[in-house]
Amino acid sequence: MEITISKSNLSATISSKGAELKSLSNSQTKREYIWNGNPEFWGKHSPILFPIVGTLKNNSYSYNDKNYELPRHGFARDLNFELIYKSDCEAIFSLKSYDETLKKYPFNFELQLIYTLSESYLTVCYKVFNENQFEMPFSIGGHPAFALNNNFDNYSLQFENDEVIECYLLENDLLSQKTLKIELKEKNLPLSYSLFKNDALVFKQLNSKKISLLENDKPILDFSFNDFPNFGIWTKQNAPFICLEPWLGYADTTISNGNILKKEGIYLLQPGCQKTAEFSIDVLKI
Repeated sequence: MEITISKSNLSATISSKGAELKSLSNSQTKREYIWNGNPEFWGKHSPILFPIVGTLKNNSYSYNDKNYELPRHGFARDLNFELIYKSDCEAIFSLKSYDETLKKYPFNFELQLIYTLSESYLTVCYKVFNENQFEMPFSIGGHPAFALNNNFDNYSLQFENDEVIECYLLENDLLSQKTLKIELKEKNLPLSYSLFKNDALVFKQLNSKKISLLENDKPILDFSFNDFPNFGIWTKQNAPFICLEPWLGYADTTISNGNILKKEGIYLLQPGCQKTAEFSIDVLKI
């Protein structure tokens, strides 16, 4: 099932599978901002990453002396969410734990995705509810892919506050202890496929909480992520999209011992509590 919400000239289409954003378009400019999911490059649009972000060492973790297996980025993106509320400009989707999730992740939870449109921007809000009598470890993140209509090197990213960015290099999809510092040009990172020869750029910390996507040096959207401490940037070689990924958590390190309660970057949610985090995509007039 797919539903569409709209406000003024903006509309967003979301699929119940993974509560995934599949389209964000402007009827006035006829511009589509979300990648079309062409499987020749990457068959997704904007998957949610839960209850882990990235890859676990050996694709497994331990909890209470028992081992569990979880695939890269968890399972939420592949499951059907229930639509629990819809208005013209807002939609709320819910995923609750059940027998199959408990086999991989032994925690009772509810995950809500709330999509809200204003006249110029879309807000995506995650709410995670811990329905256990004990703390619940999790990570969560977004993975929106933005469509690029021109050549890749016509685009750049403008960081709000950073002059130098430090990314952690990946080894077999895990974070190594090696880092690469990139000096920005007036807070600007020109895009080139060579940046992603070793897969994603992974940041444990950025000073910026807003990144603008520029096309031919003109900003076409602002991406704000105040609630997320970690971040990723990714594309596939020769693919006409760029992913801006706000994260609460990240992949295992190469020296991880597998204990999920001690996992670097993990969030521990207390019993009966909820965690809320949101990001926004502000479509600029061009």
